[in-house]
Amino acid sequence: MQFDFWSILVQWPLLLRGAAWTIGLTATATLLGAGLAVAGAWARTQGPRPLGWLVGAYVEVIRNTPFIVQLFFIFFGLPQLGIRLSPGIAAVTAMTINLGAYAAEILRAGIEATPRGQIEAAESLALSRAQIFLHVVLPPALKTVWPAFVSQIVIVMLGSAVCGQISTEELSYATNLIQSRNFRAFEAYIVGTLGYLSLAILLRHLLNWAGPRFLFGR
Repeated sequence: MQFDFWSILVQWPLLLRGAAWTIGLTATATLLGAGLAVAGAWARTQGPRPLGWLVGAYVEVIRNTPFIVQLFFIFFGLPQLGIRLSPGIAAVTAMTINLGAYAAEILRAGIEATPRGQIEAAESLALSRAQIFLHVVLPPALKTVWPAFVSQIVIVMLGSAVCGQISTEELSYATNLIQSRNFRAFEAYIVGTLGYLSLAILLRHLLNWAGPRFLFGR
């Protein structure tokens, strides 16, 4: 058997476009999902009890159903309710909702580990509940769970591979398109695998470098 990786690499513009889509989807979902996670963690730890129950139900539903089912529900199911989303928007929406649920639980664990003395000290300074949460509780909690948070972002990035099933032009879509043209499936998926591996390693190193410097200090 002869391998022909050149027939795959010559399609580098398509692969590069797919990688760019994967990076864009991940970056957007990370920003939106992190905001959703913070709101969810607050609701479950300090928010009104009914809101905490509602968020808890959302977390359980998302964590106990496959990502591809969530994606298909958004892209194929919502149009029956008159809500039609483009493949890219549907992919970002599904990734955001998925990351938000998992990251909310991760962040909740960090919040609950915050020493009670820190909160009482902040209350003695007459800080509002919002100020205490944003400036006293959230930064150390985020620092505590940052490795798990980063891992979850990487998992969501890798999970974006199924978004090609709804014609989102990310890396797996590009890989499938190339192998359908030249029938070099082995070589195509080896290149695709190396692409995802590289993106995952780069993303993990970037987040581990950026977090301590820009989010919660050294």
